[in-house]
Amino acid sequence: MANLPKFRGLDSFKGTWYHTGHWPHEPVSFHGQRVAVIGTGATGVQVVPEIAREAAHVYVFQRTPNFNLPAHNRPLDPEYIRQVKARYKDIWQKARVSGFGLPYDTVERSALSVTPAEREQIYAAAWNKGGFYFGLETFNDLLFNREANDTAAEFVRARIREIVRDPTVAELLSPRDHAFFTKRPPLEHGYYEAFNRPNVTLIDLRSTPIEEIIPNGVRTSSTEYEVDSIIFATGFDAMTGALLKMNISGRNGMTLNDKWAEGPRTYLGLATHGFPNLFMITGPQSPSVLTNMTVAIEQHVEWIADCLKYLRDNGIRVIEAEAAAEESWVTHARQVAEMTLLVHTPSWWVGANIPGKPRLLYPYVGGLGNYKQQCDAVAAQGYTGFSLHS
Repeated sequence: MANLPKFRGLDSFKGTWYHTGHWPHEPVSFHGQRVAVIGTGATGVQVVPEIAREAAHVYVFQRTPNFNLPAHNRPLDPEYIRQVKARYKDIWQKARVSGFGLPYDTVERSALSVTPAEREQIYAAAWNKGGFYFGLETFNDLLFNREANDTAAEFVRARIREIVRDPTVAELLSPRDHAFFTKRPPLEHGYYEAFNRPNVTLIDLRSTPIEEIIPNGVRTSSTEYEVDSIIFATGFDAMTGALLKMNISGRNGMTLNDKWAEGPRTYLGLATHGFPNLFMITGPQSPSVLTNMTVAIEQHVEWIADCLKYLRDNGIRVIEAEAAAEESWVTHARQVAEMTLLVHTPSWWVGANIPGKPRLLYPYVGGLGNYKQQCDAVAAQGYTGFSLHS
């Protein structure tokens, strides 16, 4: 569910504003306009370089810099496409059993086990390959060891310094307050280069926070920026926002909002006690956003479809997660999360972008392949952890 912070004065703005999660279906032109982009997460890094090509000026309002990884978007070579399609089934199967839903090669080495020169070479090869492979095909301790993680973080900061010509801007774009991959690393294509353009200005909201939206633009604690359009790239109330907005009720009139007041409680991220016949696809405490979502969705849909067939074939009309199974899964998910650096960073993965939202790691970080095995075992044993009634 799209998240639009409650900016004071937004109703007074005389220009046009957009949220990246509710983009118009018709084409939007920013030709010759002064545009404010508020937010520098995954959508922010995508819109900035595109809008900078046509806008008169783009003001990028940044609260937290991210470790953006290169997407290397490009036309695909026909021979490459042919090779991929020829082994597509193998690629997809590799993705389904991997930790993050991607067909990467598993590595069993620490970032601290090689020489600095070897480490640099490994990072450079993955950086040139692009995408999340930088964090997945390099070393296996980046999410568990802060010293190892620091080596990846500094490699990315060095690349930012190489690309962005203004040292002050480069430093503002370089994360220093969180470990690499503990916030979702956006995939960028031309984002850092955009700050070398004379029509792009970076505003550091940590030193000069936004005070209000005014009729002709944005006012920070130090300056007023006159703009014609505002783009809010302020993300989403992820994992639970859409589910809670539906006002789902379970047994005895209990609402999901009440059940999850202190955070989600699920069994396998698929079901929650007290809400019979309710299945969630890529819900909280399942791998979901910490994996390739296409693979995660497919795994859940197949599991739920097989479960429904089992219920129909056996004349079962009601299925409900047992309280003990739910408690065990909640504890397991928390224990796995606490083994990582993820819980130490205020990110949308832990609900930090939504005021009042319980702080915990919402997705399951035990790995998609491992998670799939656990789900399959539950099904193979007649859906252990669930109460079944005709």
